[in-house]
Amino acid sequence: MALGSRSWCHRSSHWSPTPRTTARAAQLSAGCSSPAVSVSSPAASWACCWRRPRSSGIAGWRIAFHLVAVISVAVGALNWFFSVDPHFSTGGDVAVGPGGDEKPGARQVVEEMIAEAKFVVRIPTFQIFVAQGVSGSFPWSALSSFAAMWLELIGFSHRSTAVLMTIFWVASSLGGLIGGHMGDALARRYPDAGRIVLSQISAGSAVPLAAVLLLGLPDDPSTGVVHGVVFFVMGVFISWNGPATNFPIFAEIVPEKSRTSIYALDRSFETVLSSFAPPIVGILAQRVYGYRPDDKGMSPQLDRENATSLAKALYTAIAIPFTICTAIYSFLYCSYPRDRDRARMQSLAESELQQMEREGSRLEDGDGHGGSTADHGFKESSAEAEKDTAKLLSDVEKRQIG
Repeated sequence: MALGSRSWCHRSSHWSPTPRTTARAAQLSAGCSSPAVSVSSPAASWACCWRRPRSSGIAGWRIAFHLVAVISVAVGALNWFFSVDPHFSTGGDVAVGPGGDEKPGARQVVEEMIAEAKFVVRIPTFQIFVAQGVSGSFPWSALSSFAAMWLELIGFSHRSTAVLMTIFWVASSLGGLIGGHMGDALARRYPDAGRIVLSQISAGSAVPLAAVLLLGLPDDPSTGVVHGVVFFVMGVFISWNGPATNFPIFAEIVPEKSRTSIYALDRSFETVLSSFAPPIVGILAQRVYGYRPDDKGMSPQLDRENATSLAKALYTAIAIPFTICTAIYSFLYCSYPRDRDRARMQSLAESELQQMEREGSRLEDGDGHGGSTADHGFKESSAEAEKDTAKLLSDVEKRQIG
């Protein structure tokens, strides 16, 4: 495909990097909310925009890739040495399973993973999240791949492009923090709908904000401050969905042991399907909106026209998917309360069984008066658990009847 592969090396040393390298470096900062990506996105933007190789002969975009790799390895090492999983012992004892049995073999682990995956994909709320996630991550993939290229076609220098992209990704990080706090506050006040409303506001706000950025602002590099303000506002508003809605609800609709499966499956589906966004944007720009590749890159006027074509393609790839994403979130109003309450009942039942097993083992090990005391405590705890279960079932029935 010609779009994204055209070299600007022939114009001058100012345009020595190609749009492909710029777009790929911008793509480094797409999608993930991990600390490595949050730190490396601005660094990658600056590194890819160095106009000339350093004295060592390494181009800036190559340094960007190596920088992201180093940061990722460092974060992985920190997790390995300092993160503690409370479900697994860190001592030197022989590895045992949760019930005290020997550690399961590889085949049993795979079978359990498949069983958990089948259980997760049958949850209606998870199916809705996958549908909205595919449409919602599609614009992020398109924007991260082509935003830098669009800015340089307008006429922004490499350094200005790096500043603007850094503003956007920093604003997205702040937006995730703000969205998470707002989601918690709304969930306390409106448990069944607060998070969903917030995610619809976030996804819906992308449509007008993208229109202002891509279609409303003039194609003039002298308007960098205005572009920076719009990038910042857009980054803050459109980044609420994950921390405010998706991730907290994932933790609520499945038992604790299945949380890793639901996160992994969601990221797998979304990442694979959203990877089709960049080629679709390229096809729209060339075949629908009249992008004309110029191998020599000698015409500033043609660059402005191509910037307009690319902006229209980008807006199409942002507005339509985000509108679909906003609509799909509406189905959560029906499925989320049911799946959340079902998961709570399942977790409560599992905790009761574990408590009964522990109390039973104490009774077997106890003697005389000690055994009688344990039996009395066991009966009291079982009675309390039964009351909690009965209350939860009653609340579910009332909600379904209402």
